Amino acid sequence: MRISRRLGDAPHVRGCGTGETCPDVFELSDGSFAVIGTDRTEELDSLLPADAARADYERIVVITRDTLLRAKRDIPDA
Repeated sequence: MRISRRLGDAPHVRGCGTGETCPDVFELSDGSFAVIGTDRTEELDSLLPADAARADYERIVVITRDTLLRAKRDIPDA
């Protein structure tokens, strides 16, 4: 598996040049997506709706609204 492309603008275009949190979204060669974000699992896990589940190896990752909105134009419809 490899990273095929970034979705949306690079962090420095979004104003993240400080080396602090720089969320990012990538499409992988198998069609999956990888997200760099802030791990908020402990804070949000108990707030998940009853029909949502998280495996022990999964994390709840938060990215900024701006990151996802800029990635939207690059997310395939199908």
